[in-house]
Amino acid sequence: MKTVKQPSLFHITWPLFIEIALHMSLGIIATLILSYYSDSAAAAVGVSNQILNIFIILFNITSVGATIIIGQYLGAKKTQNARQTARSAFAINLYTGLIVSLTVVLFGRQLLGFFSLEGETLVYGETFIKIVGLFLFLEAISLTLGAILRSHGFTKNAMYVTLLMNFVSAFGNVIAVLGLFGIPVLGVAGVAWSIVIARTIAVLVLFFVVYRKLSLRFTVKDLIHFDREDVKRIMNIGIPSAGEGISYQFSQLIITGFIATIGEAALSARVYVSNITMLCFLFTLAIAQGTQLLVARQVGAQQFEQAYGRAVKTLKIAVFASFISAVALASFGSSILSAFTSSPEIIAIGIPLLWASVILEPGRAMNIVLMGTLKSAGDVRFPVAIGILSMWGIAVVLSYTLGLGFGLGLLGIWIAFSADEWFRGIFAMKRWHGRKWVQYSLVKGETHEQNERREASEAV
Repeated sequence: MKTVKQPSLFHITWPLFIEIALHMSLGIIATLILSYYSDSAAAAVGVSNQILNIFIILFNITSVGATIIIGQYLGAKKTQNARQTARSAFAINLYTGLIVSLTVVLFGRQLLGFFSLEGETLVYGETFIKIVGLFLFLEAISLTLGAILRSHGFTKNAMYVTLLMNFVSAFGNVIAVLGLFGIPVLGVAGVAWSIVIARTIAVLVLFFVVYRKLSLRFTVKDLIHFDREDVKRIMNIGIPSAGEGISYQFSQLIITGFIATIGEAALSARVYVSNITMLCFLFTLAIAQGTQLLVARQVGAQQFEQAYGRAVKTLKIAVFASFISAVALASFGSSILSAFTSSPEIIAIGIPLLWASVILEPGRAMNIVLMGTLKSAGDVRFPVAIGILSMWGIAVVLSYTLGLGFGLGLLGIWIAFSADEWFRGIFAMKRWHGRKWVQYSLVKGETHEQNERREASEAV
């Protein structure tokens, strides 16, 4: 096996930035292309993806847990433990993915029924969710393999795979909607199959890269025999994180139900604005994930002060970047929205939301950076508790009160989102500054001084 790299924040972050941008652009491109096909199709796919995202969070139980534990093992110089954790994570997510795929195929229509979709919007949604859902296990495998690579510092390789996946999916989307090369217009079904083909190729390439970079193979034995301690550690990290994610997605489903009662124009505006504002926290997500990888290693090596300082520096950068990007997007809001839709009603609804995002996005940056960093240090339950309390007690309640009760519509719901993000971010900041997370380290490795002495003796 090749020597594990000790990457800098920049080395980790810039490939993550591009990878996340590519992941986000995959949804944006699909939505943009479908908007030329039909606003109903775009709305249906947006709702379907919300449902699928709930199940994808289940895969993150394993991938998030594995990322943190592998990172801490590498920081503690326990390479073999890291490799065994990787094998256990793969097996767990493969089985989870197969169960989820079957569930979505069997109950896809019933899940869509919660949104009161009707007519062609319901037909489009059912088509998309059945096709993508059948192969959702590919996403489970992809998330696991990507987590293993990133934990070892190979973020650039994961980026290249995502670039390939995006190219395949975008090319397929264009063919499906425009009917190029003699292929008939396939619409939503074609877009769905493009995603499936892209994910299949990504998984095959990831298997190859993991083997080349880490000399790591997955055998039938790995699928049958789990290391119980590995499973326990992964679940202790992953389940609380996934519980928060699932709770969040369900709260968003409820809020989407509120939006559906406002009208189809509001539903389409939410899909378009959500895709646009993804660009606001793109850098935040990249630098936050890079910081989490470094903090996990620093905590594993018991370098707690370095971990503390790293998160604080990241926070300042992320808040500033998110504010500037939100202002830029809002300033050109009309032109950007016009690229997605020609409906004056949808554009009129969307522009105030983009300006409201100027307040929302810095709070989201604080939340994403600090809550994620707490988890990477092993302090998982606090972010979950605060997250669930805030998303239901603030986001859902205020969305109904301001959006429907006071008649502010989508703008009221965006104000509720802002209150939710800032509430969580402020509590995360207090927790990080309090340093209680130090006691939650999962792996006890060498201190920095011990490591230096060992390396000096080895050099001699």
